[in-house]
Amino acid sequence: MHEVGAPQPVMSHAAEKPLNPASTMKLVTTYAALELLGPAHTWATEIYASGSIQNDILTGNLAIRGYGDPRLTLENFWLLLRNLRGRGIREIRGDVLLDRSYFSTDDYDPARFDGEPIRPYNTGPDALLVNFKAVTVLFVPEADNRGVRLVTEPPIEPVQVINNVTLTDGACGDWVGKLRFDAQGGPDTARLVITGPYARDCAERSRSFSLLGHRQYAAALFSHLWKELGGTLTGAVRDGQVPPGARVVAIARSPALSEVIRDINKYSNNVMARQLFLTLGALGGGAPGTLDKSRVTIRQWLTQKGIPTPDLAMDNGSGLSRTERISPRGMGEMLLDAYRSPTMPELISSMPIVAADGTMRKRLANADIAGQAHIKGGTLAGVRAIAGYVLDARGRRSVVVFIVNHANAGNAQAAQDALLRWVYRR
Repeated sequence: MHEVGAPQPVMSHAAEKPLNPASTMKLVTTYAALELLGPAHTWATEIYASGSIQNDILTGNLAIRGYGDPRLTLENFWLLLRNLRGRGIREIRGDVLLDRSYFSTDDYDPARFDGEPIRPYNTGPDALLVNFKAVTVLFVPEADNRGVRLVTEPPIEPVQVINNVTLTDGACGDWVGKLRFDAQGGPDTARLVITGPYARDCAERSRSFSLLGHRQYAAALFSHLWKELGGTLTGAVRDGQVPPGARVVAIARSPALSEVIRDINKYSNNVMARQLFLTLGALGGGAPGTLDKSRVTIRQWLTQKGIPTPDLAMDNGSGLSRTERISPRGMGEMLLDAYRSPTMPELISSMPIVAADGTMRKRLANADIAGQAHIKGGTLAGVRAIAGYVLDARGRRSVVVFIVNHANAGNAQAAQDALLRWVYRR
């Protein structure tokens, strides 16, 4: 614990030991991005046409180039294609090329972290990541009480959902734990069988899954939305790069970085953090962005700022990793530096407020510190971490870092909460 502006920490224990910080590592990634990219940085997704356009017909190929937009949602992708239709293209007499060359992520294995490849948090990065590569299943109890209807969004053709869910009485409780999700298939097609009881008391609930490969998902979603918009395609949707001489016909831009990092930090979005991490590598070391380029870019930035992190080990920048390491001192020094940075307001406002929002919304709800601290938490098996800023009862702001790596780390929350209360009251 170190008061901002003080020469020495008020309290320190084992601060030099490198530890797994879990999701507090997102603070390193997002602060580096604010300084290296700037709070107003945005990502583009561009559509190019090669060939002639006459009478709403493109005779030639269409190419969609992604630059790693972390928040290219279903709605934003639909608006981009709607814009394309508005530019006078209805029929594509050629192929649609998905240019995903801005990132290099060929060796990513979604099952590597915890053996749960269909969980959305394990979705890997991609230069053309659309809608987080998610398929959401909505559970809707039928009005006549005969069963549960499953609604898939988006309803893309390669994904088939088999409904073996039965409607029951009783309390909702752990509704997800009562169901079994059996995913079959691979990157090209997927069959998801959902079996088990669903209580009427649950009303409508939803669950998201990551089921297809990046190319296959983007291709299926384009085909679905393009048809919905009244467009036709005679060719295939496949990987490829923008052809020489092709011209831009539509562009979508992401929200500003200052808004994107609010999703990353407040809600601990691992997928968006990975996208941002690779963006730093692509811009710092040149495209294509790679994990190694990102690691070098961030380490050079920390060195130039004089922030001591000799034992820093970054894997993917999200904290969803067993190999990432940083010492509490390194994290604390970085947060002290961030408080002196011009981007300090953007970083702090991206962090969860204790007892108010994000991942800290339900924590310390009835304590006097409620609403007085911006704290990023991190949780993995064997890891509990907090890092951030506390505004105490006398108006002093302090940096607090508390990282526990232990088989019983799950029991550390009470001690971490006690520290936050003490810092506020001291």
